[in-house]
Amino acid sequence: MNLHDYLSVAPEIADALAAGKPVVALESTILSHGMPYPENVEFAHKVEKIVREEGAIPATTAIIGGKLKVGLNDEELLTMCKAENVGKVSRRDVAVYLATGQTGATTVATTMIIASLAGIRFFATGGIGGVHRGAERTMDISADLQELANTPVCVVCAGAKSILDLGLTLEYLETYGVPVLGLRTDELPAFYCRTSGYKLDYNCQDEETVAKIMKTKWDVGLKGGAVVGNPIPEQYAMDPDYMNKIIDQAVAQANAEHIHGKAITPFLLAHIKDMTGGSSFAANLELAYNNARACSRIACAYAKL
Repeated sequence: MNLHDYLSVAPEIADALAAGKPVVALESTILSHGMPYPENVEFAHKVEKIVREEGAIPATTAIIGGKLKVGLNDEELLTMCKAENVGKVSRRDVAVYLATGQTGATTVATTMIIASLAGIRFFATGGIGGVHRGAERTMDISADLQELANTPVCVVCAGAKSILDLGLTLEYLETYGVPVLGLRTDELPAFYCRTSGYKLDYNCQDEETVAKIMKTKWDVGLKGGAVVGNPIPEQYAMDPDYMNKIIDQAVAQANAEHIHGKAITPFLLAHIKDMTGGSSFAANLELAYNNARACSRIACAYAKL
């Protein structure tokens, strides 16, 4: 048995990679565990369309039928969106799901693993996981951060999810040598909000600069990936003070119900959506589209290098 027994790359994506064309990885947890059906079906197709419009090939990932899937057909996308018996798969779960033939949606960490195995360098998502609030007691730290330290994939996101402790998340990334680059911003974006109050060391004024930095990092043999913080477009951004109050309430509710581990993020996002009357969900869609656009432009610039 070798990797090819487990890795299934759609022909269009395999051809693009062989020809050195830009390919952008997309996760499936956002479909199965981050959005309601059937709105997520429309989102899944639109985000892939945006990647194509920018000149790159989309590669949505999942685990289906004992295979690491790179590129999903319409039927497979629908399976992920309906989310019936679809688990949330991080690094620790990958071998279990492959061996037992279960269907799994890929988190940021797992999407990075699958993208790297296929030879894809760029990945667009909503927001990365990180150090959870109260982690000094719970030790609840997302596996995404270790993946960023070890797996050579550049992740374009609207910063870290604002339900997290953003300061500790940045400290953790610094400790493990992960570059955090702002795309036309001096601050780490906070998912629904354009600003967080946390300064970044690097403000890249264009996608070409990000591509050049990534090429240089990998050329000199530095392991791991990078985080590119791409703020939500201004017209869809939410007020930081308002959102922080809402998030504090949702976190208190999660604590009261003893929700933790992989269940915490879907719980908090669902509660925040309800508390904001759905406006956070609309913002979530727009920031994800914006990240797909930026990531595709970076991947195209990288392919030219």
